[in-house]
Amino acid sequence: MATAAPEHILHITPAGSPRATILFVPPLFEEANRSRRTLVLAMRALAADGFATLLPDLPGQNESLVPLEQVDLAIWQNVLADAAATIDGPLIIASLRGGALIDHHAKAAAWWRLAPVGGASLLRTLMRARVAADREGSVTSSLDSLQAEAATAPLLLAGNKLSPAMIAQLGAAEIHPVAPFRTVTLGSGADAVAGTPLWLRAEPGEDATMAAAIAADISAWSTTCGIS
Repeated sequence: MATAAPEHILHITPAGSPRATILFVPPLFEEANRSRRTLVLAMRALAADGFATLLPDLPGQNESLVPLEQVDLAIWQNVLADAAATIDGPLIIASLRGGALIDHHAKAAAWWRLAPVGGASLLRTLMRARVAADREGSVTSSLDSLQAEAATAPLLLAGNKLSPAMIAQLGAAEIHPVAPFRTVTLGSGADAVAGTPLWLRAEPGEDATMAAAIAADISAWSTTCGIS
């Protein structure tokens, strides 16, 4: 399987020396495309607050030249760990949704997670979308039949061709404990940020309010971790 590093990492840097670096781990698969514009807005807001920010293209995602079917979760975990190892100074890893499944191998001063989701839940969502699409095309499929097919051959799920290794790892993947960490949800309250679930939209969108809330929460969290 592919082991190449991300083909591109988006960097947004502050005017002076950075207070710390925020490494964003995007949601996985199509959710990444739907959230990217808002993540870039959050990165710009953090840069204005003195942070360096990074958003890597994972192998098989976004502008990567690596075929997605050659990638699995272990490769993504290792790529992120390698990217984190190149960063000097304090590092905070900020993961969204399924990104929290692959952020724990990296070494960091702190972790921040927005609406983390388990691998089995993410896989069920992808498979249900495939079953619904098959039904519209007068094709009969089920979660069981797709799971059986995925055991021996790559499976196309919501436009993503996933290898048997990826599907097996995704089905068993859980959110690993890290420390120190902060988990936030969408909504209101002390452990929430205002915004909309961009990953549920049919098309990529943008939520400036959510971007500002993400940046503000990460900045405040960094202070509690001793990063000034």
